[in-house]
Amino acid sequence: MTSIPSLQDKITAAGGALAHLRTAQVGPYPFPFQAEYSNWRDEQAAWAQTCVLFDQSFHMTDTYFTGPDVLRLLSDYGVNSFRTFGPGKAKQYVAVTGEGNFLADAILFGWAEDEVSVVGTPAVGNWLTYQAGRGGYDVEVAVDPWILENTEGRRLFRFQLNGPLTQSIVEKAVGAHMGKIKFFTIGEFTIAGTTVRALNHTMSGVPGVETSGLEITGPAEMGSAVKEALIEAGEEFGLRLGGSLAYGSATVESAWIALPVSGIYTADGLRSYREWLPGSGFEANASIGGSFASDDIEDYYVTPWDLGYGHLIKYDHDFCGRSALEKRAAEPHRRKVWLRWNDEDVTQVIAGSLFGGQQRTKYLAAPYSAYAISQYDQVLDGDRLVGISNWLGYTVNVGGWASLGMIDEVDAVDGKEVTVVWGETGSGTAKPTVESHVQARVRATISTTPIA
Repeated sequence: MTSIPSLQDKITAAGGALAHLRTAQVGPYPFPFQAEYSNWRDEQAAWAQTCVLFDQSFHMTDTYFTGPDVLRLLSDYGVNSFRTFGPGKAKQYVAVTGEGNFLADAILFGWAEDEVSVVGTPAVGNWLTYQAGRGGYDVEVAVDPWILENTEGRRLFRFQLNGPLTQSIVEKAVGAHMGKIKFFTIGEFTIAGTTVRALNHTMSGVPGVETSGLEITGPAEMGSAVKEALIEAGEEFGLRLGGSLAYGSATVESAWIALPVSGIYTADGLRSYREWLPGSGFEANASIGGSFASDDIEDYYVTPWDLGYGHLIKYDHDFCGRSALEKRAAEPHRRKVWLRWNDEDVTQVIAGSLFGGQQRTKYLAAPYSAYAISQYDQVLDGDRLVGISNWLGYTVNVGGWASLGMIDEVDAVDGKEVTVVWGETGSGTAKPTVESHVQARVRATISTTPIA
């Protein structure tokens, strides 16, 4: 089989970006580590009651940027302010296209004055690498790919601890009392004779709510020793190891909308970027699933406001997309919300998927139900489209099924009942994760505050 060299070639061969993404033979973003260590229900409960440890060493790509122009590169292509950024700091880095459409986000780590890394999918790292090369920035780039594409072994281990007893467990592993690390600040201490660095952020809770989370990193070769020390320290506190099933469901409780469609697929000014991106890469192997089925790929694009990132946009610097965002700031936006799905309706969908015969509904997998990289399900008020439901699933802390959504601001009202359309049009698209099915309608209640 002849390989397709670039993203643009794939789009052209498919007859357009939308045709490519809707029929791509790609399921949800994979988490290549053990599915369960005990059971996903108890692993979910641990991040609310005691503490869970997720080994994040496998599924993300780390891209390192080193050199005197690092800060200028970040500032030129991020909506964030960098006035107080430096070593020991981190950010939820957000990049947009020149049209002001969301491109991607990642966690940005400040390691030294002239060294940072961006961690997440490869999207932000790819964008900054491309811009660094074409813009003549004095920056060196090194990529530590996720484990499925890594032939040399990971550079760092990454352990995420979440739950109210995180601080107690880490202090026991360290053997000393420690002050709490400030939110999105990186601290340093020693575990099992290894100097580690820890970022205070949570991937299962919501900032401002009583949660605790530390993302601990260190040399990959010391990962086993540090992990064993954390597990031993956590025994008396009820620490549980978390598998990929519980991990994939965590975003249902958090405030992070996972993997919306990037705004790179259509703009003429981004054609050279699409030609630069490989046909084997992340952006060329994305997929769209769900009941929202527009004929225009740009209807799937979102803005930082839709994702709850409006507060991160700072006009204290020039950056790619600034003028577009300034023009769009006064436009109506969607608001990020939680959608609590109706228990009776969910029960009918599950039963219908198993026993519905030729009229079966789309299977609702537990504990999370995304079946494409980007999940876009219609949210209706009557017959009127008011938004999109994204990543969804069940957690014991919610006590039912829920999703994160982007809802028109005027309709984002606490307690309002809307309808989520579950399943694809017709009998479904030709993705391997989509069986022949009929659509179902599920009532859901809007909440603008955390529901767990």
